[in-house]
Amino acid sequence: MPSGILLLDKPAGISSNAALQRVRRLFGRVKGGHVGSLDPLATGMLPICLGEATKVAGEILAGRKRYRFTIALGAATDSGDAAGALIASAPVPQLAQREIDAALAAFTGALQQVPPMYSALKRAGQPLYRLARAGVTVERAARAIEVSEWRLLAHGARSLELEALCSKGTYVRVLAADIAAALGTLGHVTALRRLYVEPFQGEPMHGLEALEAAAGGGKLPALLGADWPLAQLPAVHLTAAQTRRLLHGQDIESLAGEGAAAAPPGARVRLYDEVGRFLGIGEASGTGTVRPRRLLNGTAPA
Repeated sequence: MPSGILLLDKPAGISSNAALQRVRRLFGRVKGGHVGSLDPLATGMLPICLGEATKVAGEILAGRKRYRFTIALGAATDSGDAAGALIASAPVPQLAQREIDAALAAFTGALQQVPPMYSALKRAGQPLYRLARAGVTVERAARAIEVSEWRLLAHGARSLELEALCSKGTYVRVLAADIAAALGTLGHVTALRRLYVEPFQGEPMHGLEALEAAAGGGKLPALLGADWPLAQLPAVHLTAAQTRRLLHGQDIESLAGEGAAAAPPGARVRLYDEVGRFLGIGEASGTGTVRPRRLLNGTAPA
């Protein structure tokens, strides 16, 4: 079965899980998971890990994301975006460039953000969005996020078009409402596109319709390797004998000259066999020894 990472350009109008299931069917119903949900309204990069690549999904989840989005000023919806019902309106003041810049500066750096009720977070096993649809609101603890960069792309009388580079766990809908409030009005998201997820910036994405057409012609695109998002980890290349030991869950010693030899104790490393096949992630001791931590074949302890 195929293993690897597909960078899907998710279309608007479907959930991230629905998009995942369509991709899985194209690749023979192999196991899979998406990294970082996108709302049905949103489009853009949705990394999908297939097969054994699901074991590195956590490495991708930690990456920053760049979004481009439009805020409609003067109105708030219950979901924070155009898919929700209008709940309030307010006048929109005439905004100068300096006022917008000041508002964006106030939402730069380390922030605390309360997740919205319309989210997939769970309370007692129930997704918050289900509670919200039933008219139930519960307390949500604020979470630490970080916005590294803002770009103001367009400024209309009742709208802003922005780009933001932000940490995992950031809800753009909440940022949009908070920015509108800082400008003295209300706001909600009317368009949202995720431009990339680190470290895949600049990599091509595949649309669902194009994938389905390619599958019909028997020419699905090649997947990115499961080690693609792990380039920041030192690489360790093993002999055939060392690979056998590793796959039995045993530590590998005497790796002088390899990445594990220079890595500090506890550092993670990429593991490869004698022909360059990616085996998974190990942990270095700092003395040239590495122990298996997450192997793609699943035969060693996680």
